[in-house]
Amino acid sequence: MAEVTYDNATCIYPGAERPAVDGLELGIRDGEFVVMVGPSGCGKTTALRMLAGLEEIDGGAVRIDGRDMTGVPSRDRDIAMVFQNYALYPSKTVAENMGFALKMQGVAKDERARRVGEAAKLLDLEQLLDRKPRNLSGGQRQRVAMGRAIVREPKVFCMDEPLSNLDAQLRVQTRTQIAELQRRLQVTTVYVTHDQVEAMTMGDRVAVMRAGQLQQFASPTELYDRPTNVFVASFIGSPAMNRFDATAERDGIRVGSILLQPSDAQLAAAQGHSKLVAGIRPEHLSIGDGPITVKVALVEDLGSDSYVYGSLADDAESNVIVRAGRQHPRPGEVVKVAADAAQLHLFDAATGLRIGD
Repeated sequence: MAEVTYDNATCIYPGAERPAVDGLELGIRDGEFVVMVGPSGCGKTTALRMLAGLEEIDGGAVRIDGRDMTGVPSRDRDIAMVFQNYALYPSKTVAENMGFALKMQGVAKDERARRVGEAAKLLDLEQLLDRKPRNLSGGQRQRVAMGRAIVREPKVFCMDEPLSNLDAQLRVQTRTQIAELQRRLQVTTVYVTHDQVEAMTMGDRVAVMRAGQLQQFASPTELYDRPTNVFVASFIGSPAMNRFDATAERDGIRVGSILLQPSDAQLAAAQGHSKLVAGIRPEHLSIGDGPITVKVALVEDLGSDSYVYGSLADDAESNVIVRAGRQHPRPGEVVKVAADAAQLHLFDAATGLRIGD
């Protein structure tokens, strides 16, 4: 096992206008499961490839257990990579695929068989060891790719969107298996995904990336409860956080014609910021008696729950999402909505940074 450190790590592709990864500072603890998440092009996969030795480090350093990896070949980093496309040999059996890297390293046949057997038991592949990849389902192929990484007993697992090729139900099942397996093995793992739900449900800590820069690195709970800026607030959470243009007044935070009253500390911190962005999660709005009038455009009925999508009555361009439970209005209705002002998030409109608490 190992600690991983990104120390002002930078990667610049030839001809690019800006770095793909720009001064990344990140410390990953021994045995920790860290997820890098962000939109396409944010630099998360490049950061992973820098750790794996598949991209050059143009500035700063990436360290494993304190050792600078700059110039160290991928094969000498004691890292196992799990790719999106499985990359299995079609002519080899499951057992041969899992043990091939060990064979190339000169590991004895008996030791290879032992490691493959142990990994197969962990991944419930014992009955499939003699099959070829063409006779496996997508989920089974992904488990074989995981097994190939496990048998190497590396210091670090690097996983690059390994579930992207699976259907929705299998993704949920497999991500649970991967998270459980990592906790059993206690191997430091860096996992890349664009799916924020996947990130929140799997990671011990989550690194949110944007345009090559780290936005916030924290536990899933902290990301959700205390996003450091507007981008993190809007990216983390499904459905997304409601966001409105606002101003600070002596008695509260004004959103259009509505005056919300957050905590005294929040209100005091907001003073002096000429323009604000006020954010509130859908579950902190409720349909009933309240000062907010919303015209319903769409209802997303999920069976056990529902979300109401609409706009403020005095601002047709605004977007409002309310978690409504099983009893919900119909599209076209106008409803009154109350807000839990204690759950209000305030950001400076100019910088996007969080204000207060």
